[in-house]
Amino acid sequence: MMAILTRIISVLKLYVVGVKLLLYQLIHRPFISPVLLEQCGKVAIVTGGTRGIGYEIVKQLLNLGMHVIIASHDEQKGFVAMEKLRKETSEAQVDFEFLDLASQNSVCEFVRRFKKRKLSLHILINNAAVMLVPEEKTHDGFELHFSVNYLGHFLLTRLLLDALMHSGKEKCSRVISICSSAHYVSDRNVQDFFHSTQDYSSHASYARSKLAQLLFTYHLHQKLQSVGCDAVTVNAVDPGMVDTELYCHMSFPEKLAQKLIACLLFRTPAQAAHTAVYAAVSQDFEGVSGCYVHEGKPVKSSSTSYDAELQMELWNNTCRLLRLPVSIK
Repeated sequence: MMAILTRIISVLKLYVVGVKLLLYQLIHRPFISPVLLEQCGKVAIVTGGTRGIGYEIVKQLLNLGMHVIIASHDEQKGFVAMEKLRKETSEAQVDFEFLDLASQNSVCEFVRRFKKRKLSLHILINNAAVMLVPEEKTHDGFELHFSVNYLGHFLLTRLLLDALMHSGKEKCSRVISICSSAHYVSDRNVQDFFHSTQDYSSHASYARSKLAQLLFTYHLHQKLQSVGCDAVTVNAVDPGMVDTELYCHMSFPEKLAQKLIACLLFRTPAQAAHTAVYAAVSQDFEGVSGCYVHEGKPVKSSSTSYDAELQMELWNNTCRLLRLPVSIK
């Protein structure tokens, strides 16, 4: 009985946040990025760039002249997206590379292949995500939300940090993580991040993974500052409620309600991509780091996300888990 009540509370909390966000979107027009400078010669990696917000981010970066690498676990959709973008955007420099964020080996192999190409890296956009999926463990033994949304991106960012630092000598390289307002309702028990509770809740697991992503963003910012590194900035972007395929795992009544509301109040993927691209390339964000960005401007995230002890505990536990050094150089 207590388990059922806990799950119901998790769902209700998430929907309260969703309603607040929808009311905001009803009142406010979507953010449209101002004209941005050309980014010719720069290289970006976008995870989950085959569809939804990720695809639109790739498209907008290509229009600015960037060389973009789409990183995704779906090879068929990856090559379809790449060919479509090449037709839509003249002289588009876009590649596809396989990346399964649920597999630590796949992340390491992706980084190895990337570094073998001897490319610079100016922008890393951690966009890929799963949402409200049924309980599932990855081959590495972790809950799927935690593994894809947080752990895979943590490992990817750490392994690419040297490339980002090297490329950020003239103008800062930037790490952008696509977060979610769901983080506002997550619990703060670090052990729950690493160990699925007996009473699984997809809503709680998704919210927890997004809080972890934000805690990582803030702590990486602090780590970079502590070693005097101003070559890389790290920020989180909240795209709002967006009409994408992420909602495919909801129950039938939830899907029906979502479809009815989406056409009126949700942002489109193209609209949502504007803030991410703005934070990734705009001069307004040059040197700006450790922010939670919504609709083009830094805003406050949850009080829990600013807990320095929680940030450090999660960071240290994750580094031990992934066999990474706690310190950065």
